[in-house]
Amino acid sequence: MATGTASGGRRLPRGSAVFTTFPDLLFIFEFAFGGLVWILILLTQVPVPLVQGWVLFVSVSCFIVSTLLLFLYIVGAHKNWNFWITLDTAYHCLAALFYFSASALETLVTIGLQDDIHKHYSENISAVVFSIIVTLLYMVHAVFSLIRCKVSYRNREHS
Repeated sequence: MATGTASGGRRLPRGSAVFTTFPDLLFIFEFAFGGLVWILILLTQVPVPLVQGWVLFVSVSCFIVSTLLLFLYIVGAHKNWNFWITLDTAYHCLAALFYFSASALETLVTIGLQDDIHKHYSENISAVVFSIIVTLLYMVHAVFSLIRCKVSYRNREHS
């Protein structure tokens, strides 16, 4: 049984293969940088609490779900069912969309803080930078998950 590869293999990896296949290797970076966003948002003082709440909700939710998916892939709970490939694709597309909205909102608020003398301005800038990095990671993961999903469905039609 082949695992997922950089060219969009048709199966999800299990066990230690999660740490050696692309795009599943991105879980580690999504986890690390997503955690940084979470911490930095907690340190910031945003004048618009709704924006800070949304960014915090997105970062914590994606952190938890990514951790859960990573754990499930490592233990092999997916058993290479095609449903999991679709679930993986849908999750990463949705996470990329949510992180994009959170990054845009955090950027707008940070730009508004630029004119004020605000001691938390550097934390806001760091949160924006890391949220953009995480957004790009989720987007890349989503694109390669879409490729894997397409290959999986194409292989299913020919079997």
